[in-house]
Formats: sequence, C-alpha cells, structure tokens
Amino acid sequence: MKKYLPLLFVLFTIPSFSQKLINKQNGVWLGYFNQSRLTDKWGIWLDVHARRTDFLERWSAQLIRPGITYYADDHLRFTAGYTYARSYPAAGLHTLRPEHRPWQQVLWTSRQKRLQTQQWIRLEERFNRKIANDRLQEGYAFNFRVRYLLNLMVPLNRDFIEPNTIFFAFNNEIHINAGKQITYNLFDQNRFFVGLGYQFTKGLNAQLGYMNQFQQLPSGNHFNSNNVLRFFVFHNLDFRQKNQTE
Repeated sequence: MKKYLPLLFVLFTIPSFSQKLINKQNGVWLGYFNQSRLTDKWGIWLDVHARRTDFLERWSAQLIRPGITYYADDHLRFTAGYTYARSYPAAGLHTLRPEHRPWQQVLWTSRQKRLQTQQWIRLEERFNRKIANDRLQEGYAFNFRVRYLLNLMVPLNRDFIEPNTIFFAFNNEIHINAGKQITYNLFDQNRFFVGLGYQFTKGLNAQLGYMNQFQQLPSGNHFNSNNVLRFFVFHNLDFRQKNQTE
C-alpha cells in the first residue's frame, strides 16, 4: 500500500486560489463499461454515459467511447479510440455543444489478497464546436487533456474479488489541460468516488456511490463542485477459444 501513497498525495493536492467562486450542483451519472478480449493480443473497448444535473431535472452530457485494445499481457494493455460527446448548456440556454475526441490510453492492473487495483493514463485530443450567443459557430476549439486514474477495490466478504463478492470501491481521477487555447485552467477537474460494489460473475460487477467532481472553468477563478450519485456497470467478456488440452 505504501507505493500508492505518493499517488494519493498528488491526486488530492488540488491548487488553492486566493479568490474563487464555487457553484455547487447535484447530479446523477450512469455508465456502462465493456472490455471484450477477442484474442490473446487484441480486444475492443466501449463505454457509454448518461449524465443529469440538478439531480434529475435536466441533461448534463451524453457520450459514447469505443476503442481498440492491444494486450501486452493480462495486466497491461494499450487502447486507442474515439469519443463523441454532447454537452448540454446551462439553464436558460439552448445550444448543445458537440465534441469529437480521439484518445489513447495505457492501463495496468494488479490483484493481491484484500486489494485489487487499476490505474490508467489517458491522453485526449479535444475538438469542441465553437458557440457564440447561444448559436453554433464554424470551427472547433482544440486542446489536449491528460487524465490519471487510481482505482482501488477492497473485498469485504472474501480474500479476493470473485463472484458473489461485496467490495469497497475508491477511485480518484485528475484531469490536466494543455494547449495554446488553455490560459487559466491548466487544472481541469478532479473526480473523487467512494462506494460499494458487487461482483455478480467473473466479468460483471456494478458499483454505486458518491462522487465529487471539482472543476475549474476557463476564467480561472470560477469552479463547479458537483455532488453526484454515480452508478456504473463494468462488463468484461473473453471470447478467446478455450484450451481443450487437459
């Protein structure tokens, strides 16, 4: 566990600002994650999300993220893909912002008694449609974003996470912006989640809990603090032909 302490320190060390205006919101996020392994080396990735704000009153965002995965081994994989996202405007506005987002990721896992971990580093190239006066404009604003996720799962009724296991889930993901159009918000956001999960089968679990999304807006001194009820389903499939040799 000691080797994760520096990472935890970095994740929770969010820059402090002398003057900041924080807008508090409530939301509900639903997500489905699928990783399907087709061969020893290749597989596909897909996650789909639906997000509501003001708890359930109106839409916040929808996105779909497919990808192709290369498995270096059972614990290390590389994925490249494309995301299409739609971000809904603030109350009183009407124009949805479409986004096209190629992405690349390295993901690694570990499994030991009483602890299962997953980490990833993801690079995104974000093309957000320009909007002015509540109308779509020609062209896209472009920036990079780097994301680092640390996910810890602790089984509560067994030594390892296996079918019929209840587990504690913790994860934290920090997002950092980069690019010529980023002036004041190099720090984009931090997502902190705590909750409970249940492992139904070897490849299927669901997690429900609380997430805080703390986001810095482009002005630099305005922030959103979004308190979220989050429900995600994680579904891993293995289509490799089973070894018939005994």
